Amino acid sequence: MIVVTTPTGAIGRQVLARLVDRQAPVRVIVRDPSRLPAPLLRKIDVVVGSHRDPAVVARAFTDAQAVFWLVPVDPRATDPTSTFMDFTRPACAALRRGTVRRVVGISALGRGFGRPAGLATASLAMDDLIAGTGVAYRALTMPAFMENLFMHARTIRDQGVIYSPVAADLPLPTVATRDVAAVAARLLRDGAWTGQDAVPLLGPEDLTFDEIARILTEVLGRSVRYQRIPVERYMAALAGQGLSAPMARAMADMLTAKNDGLDQLVGRSPEHATPTRFRDWCRQVFAPALDSVAVESSSRRFS
Repeated sequence: MIVVTTPTGAIGRQVLARLVDRQAPVRVIVRDPSRLPAPLLRKIDVVVGSHRDPAVVARAFTDAQAVFWLVPVDPRATDPTSTFMDFTRPACAALRRGTVRRVVGISALGRGFGRPAGLATASLAMDDLIAGTGVAYRALTMPAFMENLFMHARTIRDQGVIYSPVAADLPLPTVATRDVAAVAARLLRDGAWTGQDAVPLLGPEDLTFDEIARILTEVLGRSVRYQRIPVERYMAALAGQGLSAPMARAMADMLTAKNDGLDQLVGRSPEHATPTRFRDWCRQVFAPALDSVAVESSSRRFS
């Protein structure tokens, strides 16, 4: 049995679909089963509740051999690192007591960075907590998701601008969630691996924000440019979208760390590459959805 957390999130739902397609036995933890497609519900076990709840997690992990673990970001968190840790502790208690042998988790690049890096630091603390249980663990360590571009959909549509505090000429890796889900599903189905390790997923290329804007201009057929803004302005915009001050600071600190080399700590190599190129993702995913998603809140989260 494989347990999938966040089965309605952008990554979790794709992991779930891949496992079901391969006829793997799957159990999900979900607050609202109605958010899952009815045909899918007939093929999986469902435990209703939150994976923050020790009783729910213990029930879901019973007789399971593998777990897909992801902590959804809470935009109102008052202490992001503590939130990640508190959310993960019930799972760790169940891991120590139960049958689960392997965990695949969604984390971040940044091991060895040497100073706080916001949400990346919180993710790495979560990794350490899970590893401390002794379970075999693969932390899928991420740069930015390509889907994060949807956070800028409104300004791209209305102003033709992407705003961020990241340097315009800094090449950074990005990865599509579909590629992350493919790696996670493969590891969850593979019962041979042991030990604990990080698996960086860096996409096929590094791009600057200026290059991203140029690709968007070509794909969308409308002018898009990138504008770097001060960190304080970025945090104010996040607060206006409903994020707590600590969460806005955590996101800003992570982007500041990227400016200072956070995502370059792991060298690019073929083993870290994933197949989806940004241009193809824009054409296949972003462009068809732009007008419909741009009217949603730009604080949309991907999990």
